[in-house]
Amino acid sequence: MLEEWPFELREVRATFVTLEKGGKLRGCIGHLEATQPLVVDITENAVAAAIHDPRFPPVSEDEMEEITMSLSILTPPEPLEVTDEAGLRACLRPGVDGLILREGRRQATFLPSVWEELPSVEDFLRHLKYKGGWAPDYWSARMAACRYQADYLSETD
Repeated sequence: MLEEWPFELREVRATFVTLEKGGKLRGCIGHLEATQPLVVDITENAVAAAIHDPRFPPVSEDEMEEITMSLSILTPPEPLEVTDEAGLRACLRPGVDGLILREGRRQATFLPSVWEELPSVEDFLRHLKYKGGWAPDYWSARMAACRYQADYLSETD
């Protein structure tokens, strides 16, 4: 069945699917690492964003007409060789880079589109660390950082 899809949709890529209702986030689920064909990843993430995002109740049938969906197709994560937060801030390209922070079992990411809401590097990092369960001013030599970019497709474009 997979061979019925165009080659571009059979490529192994990582994606995020974001759902919005009235311009506000209603669900967002995805994968940071490419492990399956694009068409499969999109399908699984769309279903998961609609019914499994723990921040929201499942999307109801009554909401369907109000929901818009956007798709982020990610590049492979690129490790950043930084030793402190100042070095990380210097590497980041606002509006271009998504960021993954990892330490131990904790991990958090912001897609590049989050720069629209948090345009300063300082705010972007503070909120990402908060999302990952770290204090906003936290830094550790064990913290790993990776950046990635994304191509976007949206129903509203």
